[in-house]
Amino acid sequence: MTTTYLIVPGYTNSGPDHWQSFMERKYSNVMRVQQDDWNTPSSLWVDRLNQVVVGTQGDIVLLGHSCGAVAVAQWAATHSCSRVKSLILVAPADVDAETAIVPIRQQRPLPSGTLGYNALLIHSDNDEHLSEARAHALATQWGCKTHLFSGAGHLHTAAGYGEWPEGERLIENFTGLALLSVKGKG
Repeated sequence: MTTTYLIVPGYTNSGPDHWQSFMERKYSNVMRVQQDDWNTPSSLWVDRLNQVVVGTQGDIVLLGHSCGAVAVAQWAATHSCSRVKSLILVAPADVDAETAIVPIRQQRPLPSGTLGYNALLIHSDNDEHLSEARAHALATQWGCKTHLFSGAGHLHTAAGYGEWPEGERLIENFTGLALLSVKGKG
């Protein structure tokens, strides 16, 4: 059975030029977790993620960005599913920070213990929503490996992260699970 990559976008969703959207268009085993309200990250996002995990057959990789990565971490801290093989947390927003923007503060708190899954935290050294020091602290706390993309900002469209072949290779290499059946050019 094919492994499904469930992409979990963050606050305001991932627009058409975001790397998550490119992956969704390019690969047959990538599916977006849809939220009812993309402007209100909350515990409801974790509930929706769990519904999708339960309803997805076969092995799963959870691939979150920003507040979506926070939802993945919160899900992992409170749920167990042997079919979830890896977590990829790209630029998780530090919703606990004093500098966190108001709309994402309601997603507090970040998990405080190990997530219990094979996990990779991908971060930058100039992310406006996650300092490099905090990325390392969270990775240690959560039991994640880390990968730094220097100068990559929040690893989103505004920082130049549309189609992201380097990220796709990193994800496949970390998980050992293929992104399959190119659907088109993206």
